Amino acid sequence: MNVYIASDHGGYQKKQQLIIQLQQQGYHVIDMGATTLLPTDDYPDYALTLGKKVIQDPTSRGILICGTGIGMSIACNKINGIRCAKVGDEQEASLARLHNDANVIALSGRKPEEQLYRFIEIFLTTDFSMAEWHQRRIAKIRAYEEQHEY
Repeated sequence: MNVYIASDHGGYQKKQQLIIQLQQQGYHVIDMGATTLLPTDDYPDYALTLGKKVIQDPTSRGILICGTGIGMSIACNKINGIRCAKVGDEQEASLARLHNDANVIALSGRKPEEQLYRFIEIFLTTDFSMAEWHQRRIAKIRAYEEQHEY
């Protein structure tokens, strides 16, 4: 599985550390930027680029990191087919996959690296439940996206 990862300046240092950890665990990680700590690295640019890659590579997952994770999540969710969850704890990381079949998570760069890695590990190893009610709800989102092109 390809794992795309991106940050703005607020998540840059955590992203660099997490890439190393993920690669050590055998994940194929593709860094989508930022490449500096400059505050002109705007989160929508990276969130949208990563989201497009995840849509083009349906078996992949995406990880976004900014100061809070909120802006990245908002931007990435503008792309049809993306289900980006802003994750702040282990249960949210699990349920993002289990209930919502999230293909991207957005994280706060203000959290400790160990916590972020645990959230990512849960996200990458949890399967979608395939329960009928979860499938039905996701199908409603897809139907809306198909009717309302951005």
